[in-house]
Amino acid sequence: MTRFVGIGGSLRSSSYSMMALQLVAQRMNILGAEVQILDLRKMTLPFCDGGKEYGDYPDVAVLRTTVQAAEGLILATPEYHGSVSGVLKNALDLMGFEELGGKVAGCISVLGGQSNSNALNELRLIMRWVHAWVIPEQIAIGQAWQAFDAKGNLVDEKLAQRLDEFANSLVENTRRLTRA
Repeated sequence: MTRFVGIGGSLRSSSYSMMALQLVAQRMNILGAEVQILDLRKMTLPFCDGGKEYGDYPDVAVLRTTVQAAEGLILATPEYHGSVSGVLKNALDLMGFEELGGKVAGCISVLGGQSNSNALNELRLIMRWVHAWVIPEQIAIGQAWQAFDAKGNLVDEKLAQRLDEFANSLVENTRRLTRA
């Protein structure tokens, strides 16, 4: 079974980024993938200081070992001021090539305004820098406050279909690249 870790880059209690991450994880489970979501809202992570040891923060070890054991990643971030959320960037900075290198990643951004690809482009740069492989498909969910219904499902059927295609691509490309 192909293993994935989903990381949501939002600390909001009713996070649209986490809703999107959950939807993708459900779709990937249907495709036979195992998805474990690391909820940064429930973890105690320090600000990265460039060091390797964070003994006072056991969640750093949890983050690192969980990501290292997976073949692929789902990264979901709210877009803040045209970029990736600080909490997601910090979590990625607490890891390195050992954990992230060679992973296949899919990227999702969630915005309050019109969808664009600023945060997605930033994630692509970050992941390329640590030698990960980002799939071509990506998801940007604009005007998130009206994109989800009361049950956390996407309202727009075309966007829901793109989410299905994204999930399929992430699973299939991860299987291909990990077999190679």
